[in-house]
Amino acid sequence: MADITRTATAVWDGPLTTGSGTFTVNSGAIPQQAVSWAARTEEPNGKTSPEELLAAAHASCFAMAFSATLGRAKTPPEQLTVTSVVTFAPKEGGGFRVSSSALTVRGKVPGIDQAQFDELAKAGEAGCPVSNALRGNVDITVEAILE
Repeated sequence: MADITRTATAVWDGPLTTGSGTFTVNSGAIPQQAVSWAARTEEPNGKTSPEELLAAAHASCFAMAFSATLGRAKTPPEQLTVTSVVTFAPKEGGGFRVSSSALTVRGKVPGIDQAQFDELAKAGEAGCPVSNALRGNVDITVEAILE
């Protein structure tokens, strides 16, 4: 399989704290979105942020990776609901960093118990490409709840 690429473009006008911007994704799946420093560090007020987009990417990537892991274990899920809470925090020495992504997965998976669900969730996280891109720089946790 050939390498796969995806493209997004951001345009920013003005200084960081008073300026604003937009981004678009080439697929057209997300309409043009507004971003601002205030929306990133205070209340979003209908705007998104890089951290919210990272949370969406991590949650959906982990859901797919965990589904694949469960399928390989011959216990495909009926449903997985994944939430990622990404933390944007001050960095030692100044500036900011994405410090953590806390994944919570609730799953309906017939034929397994909570211990197996936990074990397979860890394996799914280890195989998630977004987790692997973040690993070593961002603390990643997984809470797995079998319903």
